Order: sequence, then structure tokens, then C-alpha cells
Amino acid sequence: MTRSGISTFAAGTEYDPIQRNIRLTVVALLVIIAIMLAGFFWKMTRPRILTDAELRQYGAVELQTPRHFSDFELTDDRGQSFGTANLVGKWTLMFFGFTRCPDICPTTLAEVARMYRELKPQEQHELQIVLISLDPERDTPEKLAQYVHYFHPDFVGATGNSYVLLKMATELNVAYSKVESDPVAGSEDYSIDHSANLVLINPNGHYHGFFRPPFREGSMRTAWRSIRDQF
Repeated sequence: MTRSGISTFAAGTEYDPIQRNIRLTVVALLVIIAIMLAGFFWKMTRPRILTDAELRQYGAVELQTPRHFSDFELTDDRGQSFGTANLVGKWTLMFFGFTRCPDICPTTLAEVARMYRELKPQEQHELQIVLISLDPERDTPEKLAQYVHYFHPDFVGATGNSYVLLKMATELNVAYSKVESDPVAGSEDYSIDHSANLVLINPNGHYHGFFRPPFREGSMRTAWRSIRDQF
């Protein structure tokens, strides 16, 4: 019985090619499913790539060839130099305005702040928001700091020599003009009419494109992610 029992047990544990093939098939199917799921989740987490037409629908215009513009030097809201070097290494959304602007500036910065707050920490590290004041006579570094940090502590304000501002704005297709509100009231009573576009500077420090109003934080975020991902 011992010998026959051993023989029976051995026969039951003999190599079975059919079972082996079934196991290999199951393992292969599980690997394929895992790869498909990984690909699906990877695709879901990637930014949506927009065509030029779609970018325009989202309010963004990307230049066919990014433009180099002249070096400049301004003073930021900390009283430090702010120039071309500060634009290299990250994306920049730049808005030209002034702190006494009654409507367009605060509305735009509020929407940009909403867009910026919803970015991931790494994305915030890759994007800086800069207000270039067209009113250097009244917008001191202290005034700029108080104003831009109201919208978000990461935002930067800068201004400087009026000739530098004019050259910079012209090269970035930003139009503006000083308008006397009441000449009798004195030199302090004036406003500034200016373009409302948000200028997009790429990490090379070149003029890459712009966003047109009306601004919607979700559209800006989607468009910027698409532009960044294709850069």
C-alpha cells in the first residue's frame, strides 16, 4: 500500500501543461489589465492638449514664434531690482495696470488669483504672476506690495522709469495713455487707460502669447497647462 500510495501521490503531482498554460494566461491578462489601467490613469492626469482654435476659445492666443523683447530693469514691491533675469526659468503671466484702477485691474487680478490658487504646488512654482504698474509716480514699492499681496502673497508688483515702461509695453503690444480726470484738481487727479490683455512670457523670457478678456479662471488654467505641456 505504501508503494502504491506513493505512486498515486506522485502521479497526482506530475507536471500538467494545461494547468500551467491557464496560469500563464491569467497572469498575462492581469498584466495587460494593469498596463491599461495605468495608461488610463496617466492619461486622465495629463493636461488636455488644445489646438490653436481651442486655445482661442479658451481666451488664449499663442504666437507662432515667441518674440524676444528688450532687456529691462524695474523695481519690485520689495524695493529690489526686477528685470529680464527674473523672467527666466519659469512661466510669467504679466498684467499692465495700476493700483488706483477702479475696475479692470482688480477684476483681472481677482480672477487670476482664483486660477492660481487651484494650481498644484509644483505648478504654482512654475508660474509667477506680475503686475507692471504704469503709474510709477504714485505706485511706490510699499503701495504695490499692499495691493498685489491682497490678491495673493505670491504675486509680484513692479514699476520704474516711464521710458522703460513705454518701451516694454510697446514691444508686448500693450497700449496705454494717461488721462487727466480734472485738470483743475491738480496733477494727482488722473487715470490711465490701458489694454486689458494678460501677457504670457515663457521660461526663456520671451513673449509667448496672451490671454484676452473676459477672463475665466478655469479656462485660463486649462489653456496654460496645455501651452506649458507642449513647450
